[in-house]
Amino acid sequence: MYQYTEFDRQFVHQRAAQFRDQLERWQKGRLHEDEFRPLRLQNGWYVQRYAPMLRVAVPYGELSSRQLRVLARIAREYDEPEAEVYRKAIETQGLLGSHKLPTHYAHFSTRQNVQYNWIPLSKSADVMDLLASVDMHGIQTSGNCIRNITSDERAGIAVDEIADPRPYAEIMRQWSTLHPEFAFLPRKFKIAITGATEDRAATGWHDVGLKLVKNEAGDIGFRVQVGGGMGRTPIIGTVLREFLPWQQIMNYLEAVIRVYNRYGRRDNIYKARIKILVKAEGQRYIDDVEAEYRQIIEHDGAPHTITQEEFDRVAASFVPPTLATRVLQSAEKTDAELRAHADDDVMFARWLARNVAAHKNPALRAVTLSFKRLKQAPGDASADQLDTLAELADRFSAGEARVTHDQNIVLPWVHAEDLHALWLAARAAGFASANVHLLTDMIACPGGDFCALANARSIPIAEAITERYQDLDELDDLGEIDLHISGCINSCGHHHSGHIGILGVDKDGKEWYQVTLGGSDGSALSGAPQAGKVVGPSFSAAEVPGVIEAVLTTYRDTREGGETFIDTLRRVGHDPFKAAANGARFKVEEAA
Repeated sequence: MYQYTEFDRQFVHQRAAQFRDQLERWQKGRLHEDEFRPLRLQNGWYVQRYAPMLRVAVPYGELSSRQLRVLARIAREYDEPEAEVYRKAIETQGLLGSHKLPTHYAHFSTRQNVQYNWIPLSKSADVMDLLASVDMHGIQTSGNCIRNITSDERAGIAVDEIADPRPYAEIMRQWSTLHPEFAFLPRKFKIAITGATEDRAATGWHDVGLKLVKNEAGDIGFRVQVGGGMGRTPIIGTVLREFLPWQQIMNYLEAVIRVYNRYGRRDNIYKARIKILVKAEGQRYIDDVEAEYRQIIEHDGAPHTITQEEFDRVAASFVPPTLATRVLQSAEKTDAELRAHADDDVMFARWLARNVAAHKNPALRAVTLSFKRLKQAPGDASADQLDTLAELADRFSAGEARVTHDQNIVLPWVHAEDLHALWLAARAAGFASANVHLLTDMIACPGGDFCALANARSIPIAEAITERYQDLDELDDLGEIDLHISGCINSCGHHHSGHIGILGVDKDGKEWYQVTLGGSDGSALSGAPQAGKVVGPSFSAAEVPGVIEAVLTTYRDTREGGETFIDTLRRVGHDPFKAAANGARFKVEEAA
C-alpha cells in the first residue's frame, strides 16, 4: 500500500490542527454556522438525521492493520450519541423497545470510504488528530470538489491487470487535493480508475471513469469515459478517448473538469452533475474539452504532463510488502492439502470457490472476508470486529486489508498454504460466509435509520431478505446475483446497477420501495454497465421480501442450463418477472 512521505504526514497534521482551530472558533461563536459548514464538509463532517456523520478517506481502499486499530478505537470511544439524541432517534423510528440502532460501529461505503454515524461535533477535532496519527483524514470526502479516488480492490495484484492503477491514482490525488480552481465545482465529482480487463471499479458509473489499456504498439494509455452517474438520471459515461497516452492524463482531466466548471449548472442542484452537462451538450461538450486540451498542451506548456521520473517517484511508494521469511512448500503439496481439507468440509470447499481469488504471485491469494450477516447491516463493522480484522491482516496478509466496492474486505497477501488456517480464524470471527456474489452479499446504504436525505430505511429491508435466504444450498442454486438497496434517489446503495435493485421512495409520507431489474456495474458477472428497469408500482416494506421471492422463483422456473439470473432475465425479458412481482403484491393484500 502507499507509504506516506514526510510531506504527506505534515500536510495531514496541519489540516487536523487547522480544523481544531475552526471548530473552537465556531464553538465560541466567532465563526458563524454558515461559515463553519463548508469547512467541516471539506473535512468529511456532515450533520445527518440525528447526529453528525464523519466520512474518512481511504485512498484506493487500502488500510493497514495500524489504521484499522485506530478506526476501531474511534468506533469504541467516540461513536456514541448522547442518550437523549439516541432515545429520540429510536422513538422517531417508531421502534422503541424492539430495535437498537448500532453504535460503536464503522461503516464501509461503496466508494471504499469509512463512515461513523454518532460522533459528536464537540469531539470531532480529537478524532481528526487520531486519524492524522496514522496518515488518515477526511479531506475531500464531501463538498463540491474532486472526491476520494476509487479503484479496483485487487489493484497491483490482479492476474488480469494490464498495469497497476494506483500510482496514477495517487498522482491524481496529489494534484486534486485542495486544487484551487476545482474547490467549488457545480457539484461533487467522482473519479474511478482500473488497470484490469474486468471492471471491478464500476468506472462507467462515475463522473470520470478511467481504464488502463494498451494500443497496437503496446503503449499504455487510458480509455476515458465522462459523465456517468446514478441519482435521478442514471447515465453511463460517454467515451471521450479510446486511447490517451498515460503521460497526458492530468492535462486531459484538467480540460474535462475546467469545461464542466465553466458551464455546469449552479442554479439547480438536481441538474448540476457533469452527466447532465454531457447529456445536454453532447458533441459540443466533447469539442470544448478537446479545444481546452489543445490550449493546455500547445499554449500553456502542458504543465501537468507526467514524466517518467515523477511516475517512478510515486510508484516507488507502492512497494509490495515484505512477507514473513519462511520455507514455502511446493504448489503441488499445497494444492493437495487444500483439496483434502475441502473434501473433509463442504463449507471450506465453498469458501475456496467463492471467496478466494488468484494472485499475480502464484504462491499468494486474494481473500474476501464477508461482512454480510444476519442482524448486521451491510458494510457495518463493530469496534471489536475491526480489531479482529487487524489481527487477521497482521497474521495472514502482511498487515494490509482493502475495502471493496461491495462493502466487504479483501486480504491481498495471503499465502496459499495458509488458506485453511485463515478460514478457521475467519470462521471463528464470523467473517467466513461463503456468499460472495450471491444474493445475501448485497450492497445497502445506511438509509433512513441515519441519513436525512433518505425516503425510506434500507437496513430492515436488507435484514428481511437476508433472514429469508439463510440456506447456502439455496443461495448456491440461485447463483450469482447482485442485489443493491438505496434509501433514496441519490443512489448511495447503487440500486441502478443491481441485477435486482430496491429504491426507497416517499409516498404520502410513508415508506415505499420500487424494484428494478437488469442493472449492471460493468463487472464480468454483469456485462456492460446499464441501468435496471422498474418492474411496476412501488411496494410496501412488508411486500418487498415476497416480491423478491416471486422474482427469483420465476428465474428458477425459466432458466436454461447453467444460466445466471441476469442471463435469464436478458433472454426472456422483463414481462414474466414484472407479472410475478405484481402477483406477489396481491398475495400479501389477500393475506392481510
